[in-house]
Amino acid sequence: MNLASLAFKSSWNRKSSVLLTLFTIAISVMLLLSIERVRQEAKSSFANTISGTDLIVGARTGDIQLLLSSVFRIGHANNAVQWQSYEYIKQQRGVAWSIPISLGDSHKGHAVLGTDSSYFTHFRYGRKQMLAFEHGRAFHNGREVVLGSDVAKKLNYHLGEQIVISHGMGNTSFHHHDDNPVTIVGILKPTGTPVDRTVHVPLIAIDEMHGSGHNKSPRMIGKAINKPTNEAVHSHDEHKHEEHDHHSHEKHYDEHHEHDDHSHGEHQHKTHQPVESEPGDLIGEPKQITAFLMGFDSPLYTLQVRRNINQYQGEPLLAIMPGVTLRELWSMLDIVEKILLLFSIVVVIISLLGMLTTLLATLNQRRRELAILRSVGARPWHIFSLLTSEAVIITLLGCLVGTALFFVAILLAQPVLQAQFGISLSLSLLSSYEVKLLGAIMLAGTVMGLFPALRAYYYSLSDGMSIKV
Repeated sequence: MNLASLAFKSSWNRKSSVLLTLFTIAISVMLLLSIERVRQEAKSSFANTISGTDLIVGARTGDIQLLLSSVFRIGHANNAVQWQSYEYIKQQRGVAWSIPISLGDSHKGHAVLGTDSSYFTHFRYGRKQMLAFEHGRAFHNGREVVLGSDVAKKLNYHLGEQIVISHGMGNTSFHHHDDNPVTIVGILKPTGTPVDRTVHVPLIAIDEMHGSGHNKSPRMIGKAINKPTNEAVHSHDEHKHEEHDHHSHEKHYDEHHEHDDHSHGEHQHKTHQPVESEPGDLIGEPKQITAFLMGFDSPLYTLQVRRNINQYQGEPLLAIMPGVTLRELWSMLDIVEKILLLFSIVVVIISLLGMLTTLLATLNQRRRELAILRSVGARPWHIFSLLTSEAVIITLLGCLVGTALFFVAILLAQPVLQAQFGISLSLSLLSSYEVKLLGAIMLAGTVMGLFPALRAYYYSLSDGMSIKV
C-alpha cells in the first residue's frame, strides 16, 4: 500500500476531526478567493462607473473635484461653464457626441441632473452598458422627469406621480419650485452607480425653474450668446469661416426662439396636459451648465481637443480623462485593498493553525498506530512522510472544496452585487494571481504538516522498534 492511500485511510479513521478541519480550510479558501475577486472586480467597476466617455469638461478646478462633482454627485463645482463655450467646443472636429449636465438642485436629498436626450443615448457605465428603463420612457418635454432606481424605491414613487424640485444640494434646500412640478415618466433599471440616486430632468426644466432667460427677448439673448462665442472663434480659427458660421447660427437662433415664444404662449393654456416635444425643446435657453461629457471618433482627437480646451481663451476650463482620474482616485484607497487582503490571509492562517492543532492533539492517541506500523516494517522516514501526506491531503481537499464554494458564492451573489453596488462579478476561471494564492495555501499547509510529522518521527525512534537496515 502506497503512502497516499495509507494516509487517506488513516485520515478517514478520524473523519470527524478531519472533516471539521477540512471544512474550516475550505471556508477560509472561499473567503480569500471571494475577497480577492470582489476586490479586483470592485476596482474594475469603480473605474467603469462611467465608461465610453473620453472627456469630462468643466470649470477649471482639480481633476478629482471635477470627477466627484460631475460623476459621483459629491461636492459641487465652484464655477460653471458658459453655454456658448459648450456650443463652440462640441462643434470641434472629431467630436462624436456630447452630453450637457447641470447640477445644483435636489429632491429630498437626491441630486437633480439637468440634461437632454443624448444622456440616454450615449451615457455608458460598467462594460459600456447602456441605460435601460425598468418602467416608462425618457422625458420628452420640460414637465417630465426620469428617476434612478434607488430614488424610486426609497421614496416609493411610481409612474404618473408629480414631484417638486428644490434648489440646493443634498438635504439642504433653499427654495422649493412648487410652481413647476414635474411628472414621473420613467424609472431606470439599477446600475450600481450614482445614476441610481439621481433625478433626471431636461435642461429646459432647470431653465424654467430658475427663470433664466425670460427677462430678455430671444434676439437679445442670441446676440449676448453669440458675441463671446465670436471672440472665442477669432482666437481659435480663421476669421472669415467663423464669421459665416456666426451669421448662420444667429439666423437659426432667432428662428428657433420665435418658435419657442409661440410654443410658450400655447403652453400657458395647457399646463396640465404637456404634449410630445421635439428634442430641441429639452434645452431651452440656459446661460451656463455645470459640465459636459464628450466622446470622440478617435483617441487622437481626444488628446488634441483636451489640449485645446485646457488652453481655451473664452473662459478657464478643464478637460479630464475619466478613466485616468478614476485610477488616480482609486490609488488613494489602496490602503483599503491591503487591509481586505490582510484580513483574508489571517483567516487562512488561522484555519491552517487549526489543522496543525488537530494533528498535534491526535498524535498522542496515534502512538499505538505508529508502533504497529513500525512493527510491520515501517521506517521512521515512512512515519514522517505519512504525517506530512495527511496534512497535504487535507489542505488539497480543503482548497478544492473551497474553490467549488467560491464559484457557487459568485453565482449567487452576482445579481445582488450588480444591482446594489455596481460590482459585476464574472464566473471566469481562476486568474494566475488566484492560482498563486492557492499554491501559497498548499505550501503553508505542507509546512504546517512538518511539525506533527517531526514529532511522530521522534516518537517512532523512542518506541524501541527501530529496524536496522
